[in-house]
Amino acid sequence: MNEFNQPVSGNDLARFSGPQTFMRLPEVETAEGLDVGFVGIPMDIGTSWRSGTRFGPKQLRQESAMIRPYNIQTGAAPFDSLQCADLGDIAINTFSLADSLSIIQKTYEDILKYPVIPMGLGGDHSMTLPILRAMAKKHGPLALVHVDAHADVNDEMFGERETHGTVFRRAYEEGILVPNKVWQIGLRGTGYTAEDFTEAAGWGFNQRLAADLWHKPLDTLGREIVASIGDQPCYFTYDIDSLDPSFAPGTGTPEIGGLTTMQAMQLIRNLKGLNIVGGDLVEVSPPYDTTGNTALTGANIMFEMLSILPGVKYR
Repeated sequence: MNEFNQPVSGNDLARFSGPQTFMRLPEVETAEGLDVGFVGIPMDIGTSWRSGTRFGPKQLRQESAMIRPYNIQTGAAPFDSLQCADLGDIAINTFSLADSLSIIQKTYEDILKYPVIPMGLGGDHSMTLPILRAMAKKHGPLALVHVDAHADVNDEMFGERETHGTVFRRAYEEGILVPNKVWQIGLRGTGYTAEDFTEAAGWGFNQRLAADLWHKPLDTLGREIVASIGDQPCYFTYDIDSLDPSFAPGTGTPEIGGLTTMQAMQLIRNLKGLNIVGGDLVEVSPPYDTTGNTALTGANIMFEMLSILPGVKYR
């Protein structure tokens, strides 16, 4: 008998029924015994434009029911070698962003008492800062792969220093990140000043603007990132607005001219070999895409991320 949890098969129970967990995995109360734990963070109080990401984890789980356990194109079979389960949602304080960020950090610190790779289902991008704080307490300063339309390095927004647009400035200031091992992919859009991106480049961040990636395969870029980061513990955060709105309209701050889903898959697949210690998929806002396609895309990206984690078997 296989000792690893397996998603409920669509041949055993129709995909429109059964558990509402990520990929219909078992739901568990603690991370004990897990290699990978999926964590829902239903929050949108850190957003600055369109809300709705509080519904992201629920719809990501719902659309993930369509995903089968084997990555036919790459040969990855994550459920044959990693013990995976859904840890449910973090009980954030929907009336207080500051309190919610503290709750997220504390919850992650409890999760990380076990040797598990937590994979967050967002939720707006402000959730990544307390996660990084908790991860750095365990692993030390982190490398970062950050796929996003925005650099999220504002100093403050409306006087607040912890929002979805200030995450990586705070992380840099706090020494959580190894600056020359930070990669920001897909940046674009308009800005407030000419230095919106270039300041972080001055810190050592490696940035690849979306326009420089148009019509290009991203396999070479993926391999460049792996070579640059080496075996440094790495966090992987994927903002769905990195994709062009034609692929992912259901997000709070869409920007035209983004990555394609094909580029996203190619990039992630070529990040195999990174020492990924955690990751998240953020900024899915279901109210802005009634088709569910944005969440379906997000769930598949999360599966691609799962497929490159350390220890995954390939057939």
